[in-house]
Amino acid sequence: MSLLWFISIYKKNVSIVDLFWGIGFVILGIFYFFNTEGLEIRKTIVSILVSIWGIRLSLYLTWRNWNKGEDFRYQNFRKQFGKKNYWWISFFQTFLLQGILMWLISAPLLSSQFFKNNSLNIFDSIAIIIWIIGFIFEAGGDYQLANFKNNPQNKGKVLNTGLWKYSRHPNYFGDATIWWSFGLFSVAAGNYFSLLSSLLMTLLIIKISGVSLLEKTLKSSKPQYREYIKKTPAFFPWFPKK
Repeated sequence: MSLLWFISIYKKNVSIVDLFWGIGFVILGIFYFFNTEGLEIRKTIVSILVSIWGIRLSLYLTWRNWNKGEDFRYQNFRKQFGKKNYWWISFFQTFLLQGILMWLISAPLLSSQFFKNNSLNIFDSIAIIIWIIGFIFEAGGDYQLANFKNNPQNKGKVLNTGLWKYSRHPNYFGDATIWWSFGLFSVAAGNYFSLLSSLLMTLLIIKISGVSLLEKTLKSSKPQYREYIKKTPAFFPWFPKK
């Protein structure tokens, strides 16, 4: 994260930290794989699943944000703290903070590969099913949203079809679901404490960096969004209200 911070100073763009979020967990997952002696088949499954999730997320965010400049959040921080000060404030506020969060949230990746439960069990099977559901919602939601935005006729409109008919943030729901699956892999290995990391990730997505932040922006920028709120659940998918 410190190396990434130096690159952001050179680029004058703190947004690159978002592109690294998924890859950061891939690096941690692989590091845990080679430095633990847990059940080999479970270690392999967890490493493959976190790699698929992390690489896809980073590639998608890179494609989405390519040549679009620094995200408005970080631009606002530059104005708030001053351009002369933000270069060093960003290290503590963004890069160090995200590094600590990655370390804490990755606990299920470590515990599921560290503890030596002798064989795969029902929790492993449930975790795989939940991961698949989460990946469908996250990747499918991102794909549908990208197609919607690529159509100029949809400018100013609200996406309310496909997965977005059942949740206002199906991609965020999918992301949280995937991390609960990693928590279940940890349970399968005999450790329950790491479920707190899954809870932490969910709270971050809902309350801090994802749903709540985006809702404020969409309410003010898209008048139709208020009607969409009345009909569609915010996070957990369900049938829309009439």
